[in-house]
Amino acid sequence: MTVLEVLQATTAYFKKRNIENARLNSEHLLAYVLGRKRIELYLEFERPLAETELEPLRDLVKRRSEGEPLQHLLGTVEFCGLTFLCDKRAMVPRPETEQLVELVRSEVRAPQSAILDVGTGSGVIALSLAAEFSEAKIMAVDISDDALALAQENAAKLGLSDRVQFLKRRLLETVEGPFDLIVANLPYISTQDRDTLSREVLRDPEIALFAGRRGDELVRELIDQAPSRLRRGGMLALEIGLGQGDALLSAMAEKKYRDICSRSDYNGVTRFLFARYG
Repeated sequence: MTVLEVLQATTAYFKKRNIENARLNSEHLLAYVLGRKRIELYLEFERPLAETELEPLRDLVKRRSEGEPLQHLLGTVEFCGLTFLCDKRAMVPRPETEQLVELVRSEVRAPQSAILDVGTGSGVIALSLAAEFSEAKIMAVDISDDALALAQENAAKLGLSDRVQFLKRRLLETVEGPFDLIVANLPYISTQDRDTLSREVLRDPEIALFAGRRGDELVRELIDQAPSRLRRGGMLALEIGLGQGDALLSAMAEKKYRDICSRSDYNGVTRFLFARYG
């Protein structure tokens, strides 16, 4: 079979298995097996593939069709222009979180700002900000040893190990401030919504997905804790779940935050909250 024939067959197979973006998945996996860039496949459509090339592809296609995330199969994910290691130790970074980083960048007022990333996971937020703001003092915390190990591997891979301090903490417990910015993409899914999630999302660690019966429990805790760690006028920036915006905005108002606002993601869903304190 030629490159084109394999892509066509794999795409058709993925569509039958209800894999979103079937053609894109096919191209990524074949390019990975061949050690090519995805765009280079278009220059090799007529090249026949050897059995030694098809065998590893079959295994990856089978695993993908069973719901294993593409990013886990490739071992990497692109985020804010950087390439991060990605595996089952932490949640696969989502495009919404890239948008959070983009929004936060415009809110960093001083080059030497003190920034805290809460629930860092694989470290994508903290490390993306470290790459952008070379003078910033950045700390990242998570409760998961596995996630922290992956984040530190990403820091080393990107040459940013000396830029971000990683600590095992539950939210802000024993974290000393003050910070100019606290940013967080915490677990915000209700345990009652488990059955609504895709096979791919359910491959993420449960500790990175579920917060409790309401879904917003951890975000509320952080809203309560953050004022004591924020420098006067410092900002709290949050990614939140579907339908949680109004209640969390009210929680911020009750805690006397100011300049409170929400922003929508690219799908028009209220996804981000921003507020200052003091």
